[in-house]
Amino acid sequence: MKEAADLFKLLSVDKRIEIIELLKEESMNVNALAEALKITQSAVSQHLRVLRSAGLVKDERQGYWIYYSLNREALEKCRQRLNRICTCGCLGKQASTGKT
Repeated sequence: MKEAADLFKLLSVDKRIEIIELLKEESMNVNALAEALKITQSAVSQHLRVLRSAGLVKDERQGYWIYYSLNREALEKCRQRLNRICTCGCLGKQASTGKT
């Protein structure tokens, strides 16, 4: 259970979620991520270090640059874990009542 709590804790940072959103579209290097997020390269590197250590992001050297991409298998496991936690049926209730 602690493993899941640690995962959700590291995903509680908005910029990390934004990095994941950006990497869903394409692999990016630190400079491109920093520009897109409007934060420093150092801050991006720190967030990537956390995401990489959790296994959610992979890196690949391409010449001088290191490009980061999502570890889609690890993210799928996170999604499955969340689905197991959220078994209240709230989505079904919203659909049947018309509330969003």
